[in-house]
Amino acid sequence: MSPKLKRSALLLALALQGCSLAPTYEPPVLDLPQHYREQTSDGPWHSAQPGDQLSPQWWRLYHDERLNDLQQRLLSANPNLAAALAHYDAAQAYASQFHAGLFPQITASGQPLRQRQSDNRPLRGTTQPSMYNSNTAGFALNYDLDLWGKIRNQVAAGDAQAQASADDLAVARLSLQQQLASLYVQLDGLDAQSRILSSTLDDYSQALQLTRARFQGQIASELDLTRAQNQLATAEAQLDDVRAQRNLTEHAIGELVGEPASSFALAPSTQTLNVPAQPAALPSTLLQRRPDIAAAERRVFAANAQIGVAKAAWYPDFSLTGLLGGQTQGSGNLLSAGNRFWALGPLVSLPIFDGGRLDAQERQAKAEFEEASAHYRSQVLHAVREVEDNLAQLRDLRQESLDEQAAANAAQHTQTLATNSYEAGAVSYLDVVTAQTAALQAQRQVQALRTRQLQASVGLLTALGGGWEGQQ
Repeated sequence: MSPKLKRSALLLALALQGCSLAPTYEPPVLDLPQHYREQTSDGPWHSAQPGDQLSPQWWRLYHDERLNDLQQRLLSANPNLAAALAHYDAAQAYASQFHAGLFPQITASGQPLRQRQSDNRPLRGTTQPSMYNSNTAGFALNYDLDLWGKIRNQVAAGDAQAQASADDLAVARLSLQQQLASLYVQLDGLDAQSRILSSTLDDYSQALQLTRARFQGQIASELDLTRAQNQLATAEAQLDDVRAQRNLTEHAIGELVGEPASSFALAPSTQTLNVPAQPAALPSTLLQRRPDIAAAERRVFAANAQIGVAKAAWYPDFSLTGLLGGQTQGSGNLLSAGNRFWALGPLVSLPIFDGGRLDAQERQAKAEFEEASAHYRSQVLHAVREVEDNLAQLRDLRQESLDEQAAANAAQHTQTLATNSYEAGAVSYLDVVTAQTAALQAQRQVQALRTRQLQASVGLLTALGGGWEGQQ
């Protein structure tokens, strides 16, 4: 080959090194609204990118030190999170295996043998010994030129899958944090219910004592006495039910933070949490921080790169191979000139007939890209729905709480009027029981709505990928 031809071949090979048969990547197009229906936004929707701006401690918006401590314990001791971290490490190691294909592969081998050949071996010479030594040592080199981008697309797909695995780890972390925050909010609400019922039991006990005294003084009937007893026992049963629910919630929190339920305990809280004030507008770009959307987008990219891998399989595969070593009959220097062997040259392989295997692999890669794209669109739509759901819940529950508080105030006033009228002998004890039951129910409903508001705020914070603030 002339020097000019050699240079041309080298330039062509270098040019082909930058060749890739993967389609130009474009994230799936989504027809989404310009803003949330439940709240105005400051800009249009944007394609999701890998989530790298998650607020690491979004729960601090609740300003509760015990919740902060529990979240830190979850991060350090939850076994499911540890499993997700190990899965991420495995994905990183798997991606690194593809990077190795970009470099020459060199192996060393040694083979000291004592062997016997058959007496009836074809073409065996009469002077050849039956038994002899054969010592061989050498190096082998193989380097795939990757002219069509097969290896580079495998690397790109592996890296994208590793990035998706990192987002999966963030999904697992965020999901566990949401579970813990929701359970803590539920525990806080149950403690508030316990305080309401405990205070009510004191009032009911005093009412029972008053009714018993009036009955003994033949002022009240036995019917009034049994009604008071029934009312007190019913409230005690409600308190027992709240305590039972609290035990189950406490056990679930213990499991999340990696402690056995038998030894885990949280003292009842003495004050309730506050719903964080959300900004007047939530930009749609906050959804870019959701790790599940970012993971879905990275898998679309990986599937796109796999199409390039499948297409490259149709083209000739060029590689360089080399051998260098020495061989003796059991004695002598392996590296001496007479014992050395070597080989160097290109290797070309081209599929001729495979029964449709390569065509099927390409169709499979394209179908997997369509599947990943559909999953990405589904994930974004699901995320939008979660944001809208929680925004609507916060808005509707806020108004419902105001209405219920007005009802509770009226029920409390009715209870006071009924109690005073009964002591004056103007009404029957049935009116007192009815007023007290309505007042208790209204108070508990106000607290239940507050708990639901807090849970909706937790849902909104996590639906946005970790709050509406930047890195803390």
